[in-house]
Amino acid sequence: MKIKEKEFETILNDLKELAAQMGARVRFERGDFKGGYCLVKEDKIIVINKLATLQRKIKTLSAALKELGVEDIYLPPKIREVIDEMAEI
Repeated sequence: MKIKEKEFETILNDLKELAAQMGARVRFERGDFKGGYCLVKEDKIIVINKLATLQRKIKTLSAALKELGVEDIYLPPKIREVIDEMAEI
């Protein structure tokens, strides 16, 4: 799947909304890390490197959402495709 540069921001926002619906907080932090999904006590948190490219942020968020389990949730086909393909890269 080819994502146009101008679509990255919209897709990132859609993925952040999906994470919120699933009860996960998305945090953008500075540091020397790739990011991903973690549990802090009972809070679901997805940490993404603030300095990463938009594509890297989408990959990290897609992988975290896949780990949270989006298989049984209805997603628009475009978002489902993004999560399936980007999470595996």
